[in-house]
Amino acid sequence: MTGADNQLISVSPDELKFQFELGRQSFCDLIVSNARNQYVAFKVKTTSPKKYFVRPNTGVIRPGDSCFIRVTLQAQREYPPDMQCKDKFLLQSTIVDSYIDDLPPDTFNKESGRLVEECKLRVVYVSQSSPGNSEDGFRQVTDANSTQMLERIREERDAAMRQTQQLQQELDVLKRRRNRKNGVGFSLKFTLLVGFIGLMVGILFQLLLSSPPSEE
Repeated sequence: MTGADNQLISVSPDELKFQFELGRQSFCDLIVSNARNQYVAFKVKTTSPKKYFVRPNTGVIRPGDSCFIRVTLQAQREYPPDMQCKDKFLLQSTIVDSYIDDLPPDTFNKESGRLVEECKLRVVYVSQSSPGNSEDGFRQVTDANSTQMLERIREERDAAMRQTQQLQQELDVLKRRRNRKNGVGFSLKFTLLVGFIGLMVGILFQLLLSSPPSEE
């Protein structure tokens, strides 16, 4: 896209386009070029400073050099009416004597007699459901649905695996309890049987001892 040309700087593109999506940030990049043989300072202003994050918002461009500016649209909670944006950006520029990091507060003050150029940039929101992006929007929606379906399948699989593991643990506990119960029952039966046999042997032995000897 062709940029906006002024006497001091050239700005490209000449409008800020943001891919608008609820709950997500979007950004647009600007290239500000200085075609003069003098240092040019710039400053970026907007009518909605709380919605946008501009870095850098001020600076000095060396002769014949360019500056890269990123404008970030903060995550929004609702769509604007008819996807129309009334926000505006203003890029001011003026000649300075040298390259400095901290510009004086009156650098862009027109009342001081300084030449200050202004370049106005409008904001455009691009929706994924716009006619030009209908195929891409359909593909993105389809991909999103597929991703949600895969996530749902994974969650159901994980839940089934957890349930199976829990049932297996409960089954192991029941097996251990049954084995302990069966072991105690067998020991008790064996003890009673041995005791009964011992008692019967004792009785028989006493009967043999107590019987009178036979006369010849």
